[in-house]
Amino acid sequence: MTIEEATNLIGGYAERMNDLYHKVVFDEWAIVSLIQHKAKILAYIGPRKDDFQKNFASDVQDLRADLLSRRHSIGDFEFARHGVGTKLEAFLMVGNGLYLICNNTAQSMSAIAKDPLWLSAQVPFVELSDQFRSNPLESAA
Repeated sequence: MTIEEATNLIGGYAERMNDLYHKVVFDEWAIVSLIQHKAKILAYIGPRKDDFQKNFASDVQDLRADLLSRRHSIGDFEFARHGVGTKLEAFLMVGNGLYLICNNTAQSMSAIAKDPLWLSAQVPFVELSDQFRSNPLESAA
């Protein structure tokens, strides 16, 4: 899959998640290359593109160990339960060394998960992970 195909796919699944949740689940979506432990933003959808890149190293702290663990396969994901504000809440491995980073700049993952509608909103997220598992993003870096 190409970056353009991936961003279109992500947009569609994000819309489905928001519809099921009745509000925005993640207002930031970024495809990040972490090849050789150097972060490079390949695509970004959200309200703070410049700040996202500038603050990535500090905002990713809650997910850093999992991101760098090398124990994930394409399609696997992790959530950080207590990230608040710009602290990043989730990632999905979308290709070799490539990750989709998801964030809600207004709520923590813990707060999002307290809403019973979160259960149904998870379905499109898992379906998105399956899409990348069957057709991974190819590095454009």
